[in-house]
Order: sequence, then structure tokens, then C-alpha cells
Amino acid sequence: MTTLRIATFNVENFDETVPNASTPSLADRIAVMRPQLERLRADILCMQEVHGQERPGQPRALLALAELLSGTKLAGANIVSTQTANGEVFDQRNLVLVTSLPVTGHTQLLNTLVAAPIYQMLTADPPAVAPQAIRVERPILHVELNVDGAPLHVIVVHLKSKLPTDIPGQKLNTFTWRSAGAAAEGSFISSMKRMSQALEVRRLVDQILDQDPNARIVVGGDFNATAEEVPLVAIRGDVEDTGNGALAGRVLVPLENTIPESARYSLFHQGKGQMLDHILVTRNLLAHYRGAEIHNELLHDESGAFATDVKYPESDHAPVVVTFDFA
Repeated sequence: MTTLRIATFNVENFDETVPNASTPSLADRIAVMRPQLERLRADILCMQEVHGQERPGQPRALLALAELLSGTKLAGANIVSTQTANGEVFDQRNLVLVTSLPVTGHTQLLNTLVAAPIYQMLTADPPAVAPQAIRVERPILHVELNVDGAPLHVIVVHLKSKLPTDIPGQKLNTFTWRSAGAAAEGSFISSMKRMSQALEVRRLVDQILDQDPNARIVVGGDFNATAEEVPLVAIRGDVEDTGNGALAGRVLVPLENTIPESARYSLFHQGKGQMLDHILVTRNLLAHYRGAEIHNELLHDESGAFATDVKYPESDHAPVVVTFDFA
């Protein structure tokens, strides 16, 4: 394989649905999103928020995804996803990697390399009587592929969103808090979850590089953070932050840096573009790097008052794709 295209795409709650006043049908979503996948021409596709579906007498499976991929170059390709303890896909928000390349190994991590922090809530009602573990809900997916006889490690992530974590007794309804202090504590807990995942990703990268200093690693997904925010800074490990030039070979590079800043966004929120979806690579892949694209031309403002899913059946995230040439 001479040219390799790697993409990441948060497909936003991709599921079978019963269409109603606010929810489009699966066919409506596929009609808009399948051309997006075809445009990517991805050899490796990292996906987030892929829901599972059930059929009587059968294990939960990624049936909606299979229908989306039908008719594309990835139809019938290898699919690796996060799984529950009993071997089924999760009901919601699976991480998925789709590729026609040989898969040589895969695993998922969920507070595996980083123990869940212990914290006692301050604003819970009734009051919390003891500290509790703050566990993350979304695993990290690590897939090892064979690319022209050499291994390529692909790590798919979906870090915790910036939405505050619920505090017992502190919500009037789904979107309304009883106090600003409780909302602030919810944001603090969410940041703990997000940083737990970021640290786990960084530890996994270091573990791979400890075993093979020349390992080729790609980390892609929805980080719910820009490249300058703490979770990305922690994962990147830039020399400016570690102060150690001997660690330069372990730095992860965000490839969207080669895209003009005015077009560098994958989510549109309250009239402002934000780059929350990233593809990071080890420096040894830069010699083969040929360019990045963010397909954000039709990205709508997901925070708009009338931005319902019926009007916008596509995802509220733009796909990101990077190209390598191994000739």
C-alpha cells in the first residue's frame, strides 16, 4: 500500500430511530452521511458515538453502522469496537475502527492504567457520606494493524465532554441546575474524568514506546478539547512542557496544524469554530505525511435554537482525514 488515509469521525448518536418531530430516521441520516464517508476514502476509519442495536435472540450488534457502510469501500471491512464484559457492543457511544487492513490485535482500556480518583461531593443533596471513585464511562480502544508488513498502532478515543456531571439532588431538569456552585462541581468532576482518560492514553503510548521505541502510533478521535487545552497538552508530551529533550521522540503531533487556522475547526458552537477532533501521530510518521483535511464546509451551529436533528440529520462534528505516502 503506497497511500494510506486515516480518518476520525464522531457520527453523533448514530442509531436506529423512530422518526418524530425532532429525530430523523436512519434512512434520512444515511442519505446525508454516506457521501461524507465516501469522500473520506479512508483506509482506516476511527468512529465515535456508534450505538448498538438489538434483535430478538441475537446479541447486540452494530447494525445501523453496517447499513451506513453498505455500498462504500469499507463495506465488509474489518470492524473492531468497544465491548461490554459479555462480549456485546455497548448500547450507546461505542468506539469503532473500520479497516480493510489486517488486524493483528486489539484491546480496550477503562481505568486500566489509571486508577479512578477518589472524591467526596460537596454539593450533593442529601449530602455525600463518603468519598467515591470517579470512574470514566468511555473506554479507550487500541488496535494494532499490519501495514505493508509493519505494525501500526491506532488508538481511538472519545474523552468526556465538558458538560457537568450530574450531582444528586442538584438538577431541576436535564438542563437546569439548582445552583451555580453545583454546576461548577459537576464541571470539576467531568474534568477529572477527562484527565483520567488523557493520562491513560499517554501511559498507553509510553507503554507501546517502551516495548518498541520506533513504534508508529496514531491517536484519533473526539477529544472534547482543543490542542492547547490541558488534556491534549498532557497527551502530546511536547518538549516545551516536559522540559526534557531526550523525550522528543515520544511527542505526539496534531496534524491539523498544517491546516490554515481560519479553517481549523471540527465543531461549530455559539458562532465559533472549535477544533475538538484530532489525529495525533508519533514524529516518525511525519516523513510520510502529505496533508490533512477537515470536511467542515456544511457544518451547522449545533447550539442554535432551531438546530434540530430533523433539520440537520448529519453529525454536528466534521470528519478529519490525513494522508500518508509510504512509497
